Amino acid sequence: MTQKSPTRILMVSKACLVGAYQRKLEEIASYPDVDLMVVVPPSWRDGSRVSHLERAHTEGYELVVEPLLFDGSFHLHIYPQLGRRLRGFAPDIVHIDEEPYNLSTAHALWLAKRAGAQALWFSWQNLNREYPFPFRLIEQYTLQNTDHAIAGSEGAAEVWRAKGYEGPLAIIPQFGVDPDIFSPSTNRLLTGIRRDPARGFSIGYVGRLVPEKGVDLLLDAVVDLPGVWRLHLLGDGSEKQALQAQSRRLGLAANLSFQGWVPSIRMPSFYRQLDVLVLPSRSRPNWTEQFGRVLIEAMACGVPVVGSDSGEIPHVIGNAGLVFPEDDAEALRACLIQLMREPETASALAQRGRERVLETFTQARVAARTVDVYREMLRSGTAGKSSGHEPEH
Repeated sequence: MTQKSPTRILMVSKACLVGAYQRKLEEIASYPDVDLMVVVPPSWRDGSRVSHLERAHTEGYELVVEPLLFDGSFHLHIYPQLGRRLRGFAPDIVHIDEEPYNLSTAHALWLAKRAGAQALWFSWQNLNREYPFPFRLIEQYTLQNTDHAIAGSEGAAEVWRAKGYEGPLAIIPQFGVDPDIFSPSTNRLLTGIRRDPARGFSIGYVGRLVPEKGVDLLLDAVVDLPGVWRLHLLGDGSEKQALQAQSRRLGLAANLSFQGWVPSIRMPSFYRQLDVLVLPSRSRPNWTEQFGRVLIEAMACGVPVVGSDSGEIPHVIGNAGLVFPEDDAEALRACLIQLMREPETASALAQRGRERVLETFTQARVAARTVDVYREMLRSGTAGKSSGHEPEH
């Protein structure tokens, strides 16, 4: 009996520049019926921040670099040599890790159809927005021609159903976390949260320093906190100088540290120093929190989390943290005081958070569900229909 060849998957993903995210790729590639190639750009510019490729987890699959046109343009970037890569690899499925209204998605989808491959795209978009020309046409093309879709949340799935997408759709986060890398410290695993009075209460924020992330609200909330405490802000953005000025005006400078971006592989050590991680996002007409990955990273490290009720945050936290109404500094302060004064509550939330990640948000779990989508696509029997032939393995 001849053994069936593995399914050839070509994934296109600028997000997989990040070393920690590549663990999902190793997990996908660990399945014997999958042969995985992942295309990434050499770097990606997001405003003033440039992310360069980190080769942290590259076992079992091929990670290839393709040049990018319009680096930093979320909607218009494109891989001009992607067609050559598809012809060389001859994938059965092209996994486009991009929003369906982006040019790179339409380009990769068109190339996949020309090659007789199936295709799917991924979306975090949880607001039903109307896009101007030509993105409206791009969106229509990708909705009509994709074989499958993956939404990162229930909210995103509702958006694409409302926009008329009627094909198969799975709800899977884009990435999980590796619980062996993002893990509690040994002391916290053994004894729970036992705070050092000399060190005080350590509060953390990780993310962009922009208005919609609500860091100014967090500064207002920590004013007049009791006891010894310190706030660590990790990230950068357009509001940094304004936040620094606000901290001086509120008399917080001695209790506050600003730290720029660090490589993803150093994030676990940052989380482990915290007693709580806060994500105080506020919704805007054109944006609401799409997931809040920092929440599951902190939860995996045994850190209690506090988040606003913006977008998907309450669904990510579940019963494993505290949620407050967005833009309510008093409510956020009350959450922080509760965790400061009730270490048993903090320990219980930390334990539930770790358990929630292990049940739902690990890279292995996300990878398994993604491979299930690939298998479902092959079982559907639509591979190669656009070109009138069955895919070659």
